Amino acid sequence: MTLAAARLSDVTAWARGNLILMVLLVIGTILQTRFAAWAASRYLARIDVQASDSDELVRSETLKHRHAVTQVVTWSLLVIIYCVVAVLIVQLLGLPVSSFVAPASIVGVAIGFGAQRVVQDILAGFFIVSERQYGYGDIITVAVTGNNTLSTGTVEEVTLRTTRIRSLSGEVITTPNGQIVQITNLSRDWARVVVDVPVPARVDVGHVTSILRQVGRELYEEAEMRPLLLDPPSVMGVESLEVDHFNLRVVARTLPGKQFEVGRALRARITLVFLREGLTLDASLNAAEPTGSAG
Repeated sequence: MTLAAARLSDVTAWARGNLILMVLLVIGTILQTRFAAWAASRYLARIDVQASDSDELVRSETLKHRHAVTQVVTWSLLVIIYCVVAVLIVQLLGLPVSSFVAPASIVGVAIGFGAQRVVQDILAGFFIVSERQYGYGDIITVAVTGNNTLSTGTVEEVTLRTTRIRSLSGEVITTPNGQIVQITNLSRDWARVVVDVPVPARVDVGHVTSILRQVGRELYEEAEMRPLLLDPPSVMGVESLEVDHFNLRVVARTLPGKQFEVGRALRARITLVFLREGLTLDASLNAAEPTGSAG
C-alpha cells in the first residue's frame, strides 16, 4: 500500500512538473506557428504598401522574390522550432538523449541512403530561391525527370523541398525541387504576345500592315490596356507564305503574366477591324505560344 502511494505521488509530482511543461511547449509551438504565419502575411502586406509608388515591372519582380524568400524562411524556422521542441519533450519524458546517439548514427546512415533525394530537393530549392529562377505568382512550365509531360501553371508556393503550382484547369501540382530538370518562366521581367494573322494572298500587304499598326496604337492608347503594355504592339512583317494566304506577325511586350489577357484583346480587335474593312480572316487566326523573357 505504501509502495502504491509512493508511485502515485511520483506520478502526481511528474504531472505537476514535466507534464505541465510539455503541454506548455506544445501550446507554445502552436502559437509560434500561427504567429509566424501572421508575421509573414503582415510583412508581405507592408511590402505591397511600400512598393505601391514604384515602377510596375520592378515591383512585380521584387514582390515575387520576397514572397518566395518569406515562404522559405517561415518554413525553415518552423522546422527548427519543431525539432527543438521534440528534443525537449524527449528529455522531459525522462529518456536520456545521449543514449540515442549510437542508434541514431546507425539509423542515420541507413536513412541517409534513402534521404539523398530529400537533400537533393532542399539544395535545388535553395538555388531556385537564391537565383530568383521563379517566385510566387509566376507562370511557369515544369519539365520533370522521367516524365515527358510538361506541367504549366501559376506558382502558389515555393519551399526548399517542393514547388506547388495551379494549372489553368484548377489542378494543384506539387513537384519536388530535385526532380525539376527545366523551368520555362512565362512571366519573368516581361512577357511577349505573338499573334500570327492569316491574310488572303489577294490582299495588299502594305494596306493590311497599316491596319494592324493602327490597331496596335489604338490598343496601346486604351485606358484599360495601357498599364499592361510596355510599348505599342509592332508589326514584324510577313512571317510565312502559303498557297492561298500569308501570315503577318504582330508582337507586343506586356507585364509579367498579362500576355494572355493582352493576346485575347489584340486578337478580338484585329478580327473586328478586319470585318469592318471587309477582309475575311482564315479560321486559323491564333496566337503563337506567349513567351516570357529575362529582358
